[in-house]
Amino acid sequence: MPVWSRRTFLSTATAAAAALALVPEIPAARAAAVEGEFEALRRRWLAIQLGAGFDAGAEPYASRLRETGELAGAFRATMAPAATSLWPGLAFDPPAGITASYSRLWTMTQAYVQPGTGLTGDPGLLADTVAGLDHLSARVYHPGTARYGNWWEWQIGSPRLLMDIVAALYEHLGADRIAAACGAVDHFIPDSMLTNYSGTSTGANRVDLCRSVALRGILGASPAKTALARDALSPVFPYVTKGDGLYADGSFVQHTWVAYSGTYGQVMLDGLGRLFALLAGSAWAVTDPNRQIVLDSVEHAYAPLIHNGLMMDSVNGRAISRGMPRNDPRNVMRSDHFHGQGVIAAIALLAGGASPAERDRWHARVKGWIERDTVAPILAAPQFGVADLARLHAVAADAVPAAPEPVGHRLFASMDRAVHRRPGWAANVSMASERISHYECGNGENPRGWHTGSGMLSWWAPGGGTADAQYTDWYWPTVDPYRLPGTTVSTKRLPDRAGGEWGAPKPAVQWVGGTTDGEYAAIGQHLKGLGSTLEARKSWFCVADAIVCLGAGIKATDGVSVETVVDNRCLGDGGTSRTGPGGGSQRLTVGDRWAHLEGHGGWILPGGTAALRTLREDRTGAWSDINTTSSTERRSRRYQTLWLDHGVDPTRAEYAYLVMPGASARTLAGRAADPQWLEILDNTADRQAVAVPSLGLTAANFWRAGTVGRLTTTAPASVLVRRYRSEAVLKIAEPPRTGQPLELVWDHRAARVISHDPSVEVLETGRSLRLRITPGTAGATHGCRVSLN
Repeated sequence: MPVWSRRTFLSTATAAAAALALVPEIPAARAAAVEGEFEALRRRWLAIQLGAGFDAGAEPYASRLRETGELAGAFRATMAPAATSLWPGLAFDPPAGITASYSRLWTMTQAYVQPGTGLTGDPGLLADTVAGLDHLSARVYHPGTARYGNWWEWQIGSPRLLMDIVAALYEHLGADRIAAACGAVDHFIPDSMLTNYSGTSTGANRVDLCRSVALRGILGASPAKTALARDALSPVFPYVTKGDGLYADGSFVQHTWVAYSGTYGQVMLDGLGRLFALLAGSAWAVTDPNRQIVLDSVEHAYAPLIHNGLMMDSVNGRAISRGMPRNDPRNVMRSDHFHGQGVIAAIALLAGGASPAERDRWHARVKGWIERDTVAPILAAPQFGVADLARLHAVAADAVPAAPEPVGHRLFASMDRAVHRRPGWAANVSMASERISHYECGNGENPRGWHTGSGMLSWWAPGGGTADAQYTDWYWPTVDPYRLPGTTVSTKRLPDRAGGEWGAPKPAVQWVGGTTDGEYAAIGQHLKGLGSTLEARKSWFCVADAIVCLGAGIKATDGVSVETVVDNRCLGDGGTSRTGPGGGSQRLTVGDRWAHLEGHGGWILPGGTAALRTLREDRTGAWSDINTTSSTERRSRRYQTLWLDHGVDPTRAEYAYLVMPGASARTLAGRAADPQWLEILDNTADRQAVAVPSLGLTAANFWRAGTVGRLTTTAPASVLVRRYRSEAVLKIAEPPRTGQPLELVWDHRAARVISHDPSVEVLETGRSLRLRITPGTAGATHGCRVSLN
């Protein structure tokens, strides 16, 4: 058993009573009851944070606990209190050194209170930990200090760790230290931070602030503080229509303009899961009915972006640059799998407060991800402590069957992202608009993410395993940042942090988005280049086994070439690589109208491959090239790049190609030789449209009002038509989001309308179908089903 067992908790009455004595607002008649409830909540928090019900002598817990003890011993040996630091190299200015110091004290705390660490219950370790806590309290983290540097360190990073330390060492600290810690939190997180939902106190940040204040209320025996933290969560729950938070379409935005489901979204989901679990059944339980929105987000907002355990990097923001933090004692790679596994652990935690039906569905998803993630096995992931590992192992042992990856399409219009899933493979499109930034940099992170929103098309081939490591294995520090897959870019050189920090660079365009029927989709982006004169119209038509990529109206006057990057695949290290047979030697075969890359899939170019350029090169980089706090170690990776050169200062360039993940050379050759499979109806700066007769599909992006094939719109729109034997389904969206009504005419016999959304008005049926759509301003899809007989 951990040393904070029932016997230990029963010995805390004296410290608890002393803390209660500091809170005069609690009537004497209620003091004992309040004391008991707060003590029960403290115990519960320690079980959430440190784990319960695991066998400390079994793996993976035994080795993780030993590792914690070893780290704690090393930190203890090097601790050297000084006027401006607690450890050499971790100065209090910048304030990141304060948070890092608390982090080390938390590791020492865990080694003391957890079983099997080799330092469990060690009095010398306890004395040194408390001395370190006293040093930080006396020197810097106290009410007499005015904040400087990054606000996050003072209001989130440090208080979160401080409250965990106090919770774990509560009976050893005495009333004065507990009061000092609570006073510091009161100073750096004043009540006004939680009564005004704005600025840095929104979304995931608000949840983190509430976490620290809720613990401060529990440890300081303050019902008012605990209630404040609980009530301050409520503004996080409802769907938002702008700025930070969850959107009705599943998007999650933080920092006003950044798609952030995978990092800030994970923090929010994890933090809410912990607070829901902590306060459940108490006088401060979270009972706001809008908490159901958070529970719904598991399947609506998060799961669609997780593929075989990884979180798609288009929603990881500047965290894609973190890779190998320089001062991480566990040397954990911060990859797409790292971010995905953080969300998966949060789902396992949140499941404890879900309905039985929700819990079974979530456990099935988590079990599926656990089984399929062979790149970074989840049940031994080094980022997790024993508490998360115990929860994940419990899910893995659940009797519910593992769920496969779903098949379908999800369009996250409010964060300019789309996910297309087919049996065995998945793809992700990342765009930018006046609502969502090209990229985010800041705090020395991600200074060259310039083109990640320029139509980057990421995809994972069938087979799992090595295919799921495509963007994991040192991709971001070694890939050419001007040749990200799917993007159209000016080759004009850009300075680091071009456009500004914290999501500042946003293109002045409105038409970004599309429409979907949940299986297929039409997606489009009016592209304006970052720091260049580039302009283009890009479309992706996502179908059964391919993504049809069209570009038109490509123009620029930068005096340099403009390129469309058909793809840029990482082949590994060129030696005994993790990717495919032969490591980095996968064969590229180019036919008349197709190209195939062994172990990946291929591409079809309807106009022929004469203009296709290819390059196989080894590129070397270090994570420190794109993140000032990351490792300086340099490694090489081999890339296969395919691109189309539109020349210097093009005026009306265009392109057309298909991406077919996992396709064999034979399949590609057959598809390229079939002139009837795909018809490109239009590919201009006015309209882009395709028809796939075998799928009964017509899809069009109208950049301006007009006609293409049998479709006519009175305003810019995105349209998808699926014909079945005796019915047809039409899906329409207005990506510019003017909210103004538009009309759509389908020049095809429509006997009657079977059903339609409330936003759709039927104006005419018979020889043709005429609809009026009142689209709203969320970029949503509107539907109509008609009988053709």
